Amino acid sequence: MTSTLRPAQDNLTALESEAIHIFREVAGEFDRPVILFSGGKDSTVLVHLALKAFWPAPVPFTLLHVDTGHNFEEVITFRDDLIAKHGLRLEVAHVQDWIDDGRLTERPDGTRNPLQTVPLLDSITAHKFDAVFGGGRRDEERARAKERIFSLRNAFGQWEPKRQRPELWNLYNGRHRPGEHVRVFPLSNWTELDIWRYIDRENIELPSIYYSHERDVYLRDGMWLTEGPWGGPKPGETVQRKVIRYRTVGDGSCTGAVESDARDLAAVIAEVSASRLTERGATRADDRLSEAAMEDRKREGYF
Repeated sequence: MTSTLRPAQDNLTALESEAIHIFREVAGEFDRPVILFSGGKDSTVLVHLALKAFWPAPVPFTLLHVDTGHNFEEVITFRDDLIAKHGLRLEVAHVQDWIDDGRLTERPDGTRNPLQTVPLLDSITAHKFDAVFGGGRRDEERARAKERIFSLRNAFGQWEPKRQRPELWNLYNGRHRPGEHVRVFPLSNWTELDIWRYIDRENIELPSIYYSHERDVYLRDGMWLTEGPWGGPKPGETVQRKVIRYRTVGDGSCTGAVESDARDLAAVIAEVSASRLTERGATRADDRLSEAAMEDRKREGYF
Protein backbone atom coordinates (compact mmCIF):
# COMPACT_ATOMS: atom_id res chain seq x y z
CA MET A 1 0.00 0.00 0.00
CA THR A 2 1.40 3.41 -0.96
CA SER A 3 1.64 5.95 1.87
CA THR A 4 -0.41 9.11 1.37
CA LEU A 5 1.67 11.02 3.92
CA ARG A 6 3.88 13.88 2.81
CA PRO A 7 7.61 12.92 2.88
CA ALA A 8 8.38 15.05 5.99
CA GLN A 9 5.37 13.63 7.85
CA ASP A 10 6.20 10.09 6.74
CA ASN A 11 9.71 10.58 8.16
CA LEU A 12 8.28 11.88 11.45
CA THR A 13 6.02 8.85 11.70
CA ALA A 14 9.01 6.54 11.26
CA LEU A 15 11.05 8.43 13.87
CA GLU A 16 8.14 8.39 16.31
CA SER A 17 7.66 4.64 15.80
CA GLU A 18 11.37 4.00 16.45
CA ALA A 19 11.35 6.10 19.65
CA ILE A 20 8.21 4.41 20.99
CA HIS A 21 9.78 1.00 20.27
CA ILE A 22 12.87 2.06 22.27
CA PHE A 23 10.75 3.16 25.26
CA ARG A 24 8.90 -0.14 25.30
CA GLU A 25 12.13 -2.10 24.86
CA VAL A 26 13.63 -0.39 27.92
CA ALA A 27 10.49 -1.01 29.94
CA GLY A 28 10.85 -4.72 29.18
CA GLU A 29 14.61 -5.01 29.77
CA PHE A 30 15.35 -2.78 32.78
CA ASP A 31 14.15 -2.57 36.37
CA ARG A 32 14.50 1.14 37.22
CA PRO A 33 14.61 3.46 34.19
CA VAL A 34 14.47 7.25 34.55
CA ILE A 35 13.92 10.10 32.07
CA LEU A 36 16.17 13.14 32.32
CA PHE A 37 13.87 16.15 32.08
CA SER A 38 14.95 19.79 31.99
CA GLY A 39 11.87 21.44 30.49
CA GLY A 40 13.71 21.96 27.19
CA LYS A 41 12.25 21.06 23.79
CA ASP A 42 14.03 17.70 23.42
CA SER A 43 13.20 16.39 26.88
CA THR A 44 9.62 17.62 26.44
CA VAL A 45 9.36 15.63 23.21
CA LEU A 46 10.74 12.63 25.14
CA VAL A 47 7.97 12.92 27.71
CA HIS A 48 5.37 13.27 24.95
CA LEU A 49 6.67 10.09 23.30
CA ALA A 50 6.66 8.23 26.63
CA LEU A 51 3.04 9.25 27.21
CA LYS A 52 2.12 7.89 23.77
CA ALA A 53 4.17 4.70 24.25
CA PHE A 54 2.26 3.59 27.34
CA TRP A 55 -1.15 5.25 26.92
CA PRO A 56 -3.66 4.70 28.51
CA ALA A 57 -1.42 3.44 31.32
CA PRO A 58 0.69 6.01 33.17
CA VAL A 59 4.35 6.50 32.26
CA PRO A 60 6.16 3.82 34.31
CA PHE A 61 9.32 5.91 34.76
CA THR A 62 10.40 8.62 37.17
CA LEU A 63 11.65 11.93 35.74
CA LEU A 64 14.91 13.46 37.01
CA HIS A 65 15.98 17.08 36.70
CA VAL A 66 19.53 18.06 37.64
CA ASP A 67 18.79 21.66 38.59
CA THR A 68 21.76 24.02 38.37
CA GLY A 69 19.84 26.80 40.13
CA HIS A 70 20.67 28.97 37.11
CA ASN A 71 17.54 28.17 35.13
CA PHE A 72 15.19 30.54 33.36
CA GLU A 73 12.05 31.11 35.43
CA GLU A 74 9.81 30.40 32.43
CA VAL A 75 11.36 26.93 32.08
CA ILE A 76 10.93 25.93 35.73
CA THR A 77 7.30 27.09 35.68
CA PHE A 78 6.71 25.07 32.52
CA ARG A 79 8.40 22.01 34.06
CA ASP A 80 6.21 22.07 37.15
CA ASP A 81 3.02 22.67 35.15
CA LEU A 82 3.77 19.72 32.84
CA ILE A 83 4.46 17.39 35.77
CA ALA A 84 1.17 18.39 37.43
CA LYS A 85 -0.83 18.14 34.18
CA HIS A 86 0.18 14.53 33.49
CA GLY A 87 0.57 13.31 37.09
CA LEU A 88 4.24 12.42 36.57
CA ARG A 89 6.84 11.67 39.25
CA LEU A 90 9.75 14.11 39.42
CA GLU A 91 13.02 13.92 41.35
CA VAL A 92 15.10 17.10 41.47
CA ALA A 93 18.83 17.05 42.23
CA HIS A 94 19.77 20.60 43.19
CA VAL A 95 23.40 21.46 42.37
CA GLN A 96 23.24 24.02 45.18
CA ASP A 97 22.89 21.18 47.73
CA TRP A 98 26.19 19.69 46.54
CA ILE A 99 27.86 23.11 46.77
CA ASP A 100 26.46 23.75 50.25
CA ASP A 101 27.81 20.51 51.72
CA GLY A 102 31.20 20.75 50.01
CA ARG A 103 30.85 17.98 47.45
CA LEU A 104 31.18 20.62 44.71
CA THR A 105 32.92 23.99 44.49
CA GLU A 106 31.54 26.97 42.60
CA ARG A 107 33.50 27.66 39.40
CA PRO A 108 35.32 31.01 39.01
CA ASP A 109 33.45 31.70 35.76
CA GLY A 110 30.07 31.23 37.48
CA THR A 111 28.77 28.57 35.11
CA ARG A 112 27.25 25.48 36.68
CA ASN A 113 26.64 23.39 33.58
CA PRO A 114 29.81 21.28 34.12
CA LEU A 115 28.80 20.84 37.78
CA GLN A 116 25.80 18.71 36.83
CA THR A 117 27.85 15.52 36.40
CA VAL A 118 28.37 14.68 40.09
CA PRO A 119 24.72 15.24 41.15
CA LEU A 120 23.62 13.19 38.14
CA LEU A 121 25.87 10.24 38.97
CA ASP A 122 25.07 10.45 42.69
CA SER A 123 21.34 10.42 41.90
CA ILE A 124 21.69 7.44 39.56
CA THR A 125 23.52 5.54 42.31
CA ALA A 126 21.18 6.58 45.13
CA HIS A 127 18.03 5.58 43.24
CA LYS A 128 19.65 2.56 41.56
CA PHE A 129 18.57 3.70 38.11
CA ASP A 130 19.78 1.18 35.53
CA ALA A 131 18.61 2.96 32.35
CA VAL A 132 18.68 6.74 31.90
CA PHE A 133 16.80 8.31 28.99
CA GLY A 134 18.25 11.49 27.52
CA GLY A 135 17.26 13.80 24.68
CA GLY A 136 20.68 13.87 23.00
CA ARG A 137 20.68 13.87 19.20
CA ARG A 138 23.54 12.94 16.88
CA ASP A 139 23.22 16.15 14.86
CA GLU A 140 23.92 18.37 17.89
CA GLU A 141 27.63 17.81 18.38
CA ARG A 142 30.39 15.52 17.09
CA ALA A 143 30.82 13.63 20.40
CA ARG A 144 27.10 12.88 20.50
CA ALA A 145 27.31 11.64 16.93
CA LYS A 146 29.49 8.78 18.23
CA GLU A 147 26.86 7.53 20.66
CA ARG A 148 24.79 4.40 20.19
CA ILE A 149 21.10 4.50 21.11
CA PHE A 150 21.92 2.20 24.06
CA SER A 151 25.17 3.61 25.47
CA LEU A 152 26.80 1.58 28.24
CA ARG A 153 28.32 3.42 31.21
CA ASN A 154 30.77 1.76 33.59
CA ALA A 155 30.43 1.53 37.37
CA PHE A 156 31.80 5.09 37.65
CA GLY A 157 29.22 6.43 35.18
CA GLN A 158 31.89 7.02 32.55
CA TRP A 159 31.54 6.62 28.80
CA GLU A 160 34.06 4.29 27.17
CA PRO A 161 33.83 4.60 23.36
CA LYS A 162 35.61 1.25 22.83
CA ARG A 163 32.81 -0.53 24.68
CA GLN A 164 30.11 0.76 22.34
CA ARG A 165 28.03 -2.10 20.97
CA PRO A 166 26.82 -2.68 17.40
CA GLU A 167 23.12 -1.99 16.84
CA LEU A 168 21.84 -3.89 13.81
CA TRP A 169 18.22 -4.26 12.73
CA ASN A 170 16.96 -2.27 15.74
CA LEU A 171 18.33 -4.84 18.17
CA TYR A 172 19.55 -3.20 21.39
CA ASN A 173 21.81 -4.84 23.95
CA GLY A 174 20.89 -3.70 27.45
CA ARG A 175 23.04 -6.19 29.37
CA HIS A 176 25.18 -4.61 32.07
CA ARG A 177 27.07 -5.63 35.20
CA PRO A 178 25.98 -4.61 38.71
CA GLY A 179 26.80 -0.93 39.23
CA GLU A 180 26.80 -0.16 35.50
CA HIS A 181 23.93 1.52 33.72
CA VAL A 182 22.84 2.32 30.19
CA ARG A 183 22.12 5.77 28.74
CA VAL A 184 19.30 5.60 26.21
CA PHE A 185 18.80 8.12 23.39
CA PRO A 186 15.45 7.64 21.59
CA LEU A 187 15.98 10.90 19.63
CA SER A 188 19.42 9.95 18.29
CA ASN A 189 18.28 9.89 14.66
CA TRP A 190 16.23 13.09 14.86
CA THR A 191 17.45 16.50 13.71
CA GLU A 192 16.57 19.88 15.20
CA LEU A 193 14.22 20.40 12.26
CA ASP A 194 12.56 17.03 12.91
CA ILE A 195 11.99 18.06 16.51
CA TRP A 196 10.29 21.31 15.51
CA ARG A 197 8.17 19.67 12.82
CA TYR A 198 7.06 17.05 15.33
CA ILE A 199 6.24 19.72 17.91
CA ASP A 200 4.10 21.39 15.24
CA ARG A 201 2.40 18.15 14.19
CA GLU A 202 1.65 17.04 17.75
CA ASN A 203 0.81 20.53 19.06
CA ILE A 204 3.33 20.18 21.90
CA GLU A 205 3.54 23.10 24.31
CA LEU A 206 7.00 24.55 25.11
CA PRO A 207 8.42 27.25 27.39
CA SER A 208 7.72 30.69 25.96
CA ILE A 209 11.42 31.58 25.63
CA TYR A 210 11.70 29.32 22.56
CA TYR A 211 9.73 31.97 20.67
CA SER A 212 10.66 35.54 19.86
CA HIS A 213 10.28 38.07 22.68
CA GLU A 214 11.96 41.19 24.04
CA ARG A 215 14.68 40.80 26.67
CA ASP A 216 17.59 42.76 28.13
CA VAL A 217 20.78 41.08 26.92
CA TYR A 218 24.48 41.79 26.46
CA LEU A 219 26.90 40.49 23.85
CA ARG A 220 29.73 38.11 24.83
CA ASP A 221 31.73 35.94 22.42
CA GLY A 222 29.13 36.41 19.71
CA MET A 223 26.20 35.32 21.91
CA TRP A 224 23.45 37.33 23.57
CA LEU A 225 23.38 36.51 27.30
CA THR A 226 20.96 37.77 29.93
CA GLU A 227 21.51 38.83 33.51
CA GLY A 228 20.37 36.49 36.29
CA PRO A 229 21.43 34.83 39.55
CA TRP A 230 24.55 33.65 37.73
CA GLY A 231 25.78 37.23 37.39
CA GLY A 232 25.59 39.95 34.79
CA PRO A 233 27.60 41.84 32.21
CA LYS A 234 31.31 42.44 32.69
CA PRO A 235 32.81 45.91 32.41
CA GLY A 236 32.53 47.02 28.82
CA GLU A 237 29.52 44.77 28.06
CA THR A 238 26.49 46.94 27.39
CA VAL A 239 22.97 45.79 28.19
CA GLN A 240 20.59 46.24 25.25
CA ARG A 241 16.91 45.55 24.67
CA LYS A 242 16.69 43.00 21.86
CA VAL A 243 14.08 40.84 20.17
CA ILE A 244 15.47 37.35 20.68
CA ARG A 245 14.59 33.73 21.24
CA TYR A 246 16.40 30.69 22.67
CA ARG A 247 17.18 27.66 20.49
CA THR A 248 18.15 25.60 23.54
CA VAL A 249 17.75 26.04 27.30
CA GLY A 250 20.21 25.27 30.05
CA ASP A 251 22.40 27.03 32.58
CA GLY A 252 21.71 30.73 32.06
CA SER A 253 25.36 31.69 32.42
CA CYS A 254 26.35 29.86 29.22
CA THR A 255 23.15 29.64 27.19
CA GLY A 256 22.91 32.37 24.59
CA ALA A 257 19.96 33.70 22.64
CA VAL A 258 19.73 34.50 18.95
CA GLU A 259 18.16 37.57 17.38
CA SER A 260 14.90 36.38 15.88
CA ASP A 261 11.42 37.48 14.84
CA ALA A 262 10.11 33.88 14.94
CA ARG A 263 7.06 34.26 17.18
CA ASP A 264 5.25 31.05 16.15
CA LEU A 265 6.00 27.50 15.06
CA ALA A 266 5.85 28.20 11.33
CA ALA A 267 8.42 30.97 11.66
CA VAL A 268 10.70 28.87 13.89
CA ILE A 269 10.59 25.99 11.40
CA ALA A 270 11.47 28.34 8.54
CA GLU A 271 14.35 29.80 10.58
CA VAL A 272 15.76 26.41 11.57
CA SER A 273 15.46 25.19 7.98
CA ALA A 274 17.74 28.02 6.83
CA SER A 275 20.29 27.71 9.66
CA ARG A 276 23.68 26.12 9.08
CA LEU A 277 24.65 25.99 12.77
CA THR A 278 23.29 23.52 15.32
CA GLU A 279 21.63 25.01 18.36
CA ARG A 280 24.53 24.00 20.61
CA GLY A 281 27.12 25.37 18.23
CA ALA A 282 25.30 28.68 18.00
CA THR A 283 24.25 29.24 21.61
CA ARG A 284 26.21 27.14 24.14
CA ALA A 285 29.38 28.75 25.50
CA ASP A 286 30.35 25.61 27.45
CA ASP A 287 30.85 23.72 24.17
CA ARG A 288 33.38 26.31 23.02
CA LEU A 289 35.92 25.66 25.78
CA SER A 290 37.85 23.25 23.54
CA GLU A 291 37.42 21.12 20.43
CA ALA A 292 36.74 18.09 22.66
CA ALA A 293 34.77 19.85 25.44
CA MET A 294 31.66 17.68 25.12
CA GLU A 295 33.58 14.43 24.69
CA ASP A 296 35.69 15.16 27.78
CA ARG A 297 32.54 15.75 29.85
CA LYS A 298 30.87 12.63 28.48
CA ARG A 299 33.86 10.53 29.53
CA GLU A 300 33.39 11.92 33.05
CA GLY A 301 29.72 10.94 33.12
CA TYR A 302 27.93 13.95 31.63
CA PHE A 303 25.11 13.38 29.18
